[in-house]
Amino acid sequence: MNVAEHVREAGRAAVGRTAETEGALTPVLAGMLGATLRPGWCPGALSEGDIAPPLWHWAAFPPATPMEGLGPDGHPALGDFLPDLGLGRRMWAGGEVRFLRPLRVGEALVKRSEIVAVDWKEAGSGPMAIVSLAHSISGEAGPALEEIRQIVYLPIPDAYRPPRPRPAPESAAFDEVVHADSVRLFRYSAATFNGHRIHYDRAFAAGVERYPGLIVHGPLQATLLIERAVAHRGGAHPVALSHRGVHPMFDHQPLRLIGVEEGDAMALCTATLPEHGGHQGMQVRAEWA
Repeated sequence: MNVAEHVREAGRAAVGRTAETEGALTPVLAGMLGATLRPGWCPGALSEGDIAPPLWHWAAFPPATPMEGLGPDGHPALGDFLPDLGLGRRMWAGGEVRFLRPLRVGEALVKRSEIVAVDWKEAGSGPMAIVSLAHSISGEAGPALEEIRQIVYLPIPDAYRPPRPRPAPESAAFDEVVHADSVRLFRYSAATFNGHRIHYDRAFAAGVERYPGLIVHGPLQATLLIERAVAHRGGAHPVALSHRGVHPMFDHQPLRLIGVEEGDAMALCTATLPEHGGHQGMQVRAEWA
């Protein structure tokens, strides 16, 4: 059986698989995220019952997988909920989020997840599979959030081959620089209980997955962009957003946060500095009511 046939067979078996997880964005987790994301963060700035910032729910459901249940990349081993497609690299590719009502710090939450599609593609860089997940999160006041998430599976290459660069916008409502260094990456991994070794284990990132540095989490980039966009909009939270990773971003280069106004929406992206190519990394489109 070749790779494409294996992906299709494993995908058919996985579609429709469901899981349910309980969680909460506790005050402790909110404090860890605030200290990682926000300059000048004051401990206790968010407490029980306060409205949670957009996308901080990504820390609310830490995977409780024991050490012996992890795969070689530090993620929970494949084959339980997420299918094993025979491809060695996997990463968060993008998705969509719709906010039905505000989540609150400390609120008891339930996340229901379903694998809704497994797609096989032959891209210019080689074979790839995309697993699409549908999540719905409910809390004490009922449904709060709906999300579609895509996870891309790829073979591990023999050398790093970057995707086609997409230039950053030339004019923007804001264009600011933050440092996504190894300490920030470690702290975000800790706050989200993300064991993926490409974010903190330089020897693994370079020697096994062939990257030239530690990978800046896609969710971290998206959250930093939304944090800045919300501040630009005077604190108003978006009602929906989509996000897509178009180029890996690495810890050894500063990260630009860029926002372009589009009426009731903003087109956001991270990007490298012009002297490092000026290409985009994560794209986010956020919509306000």
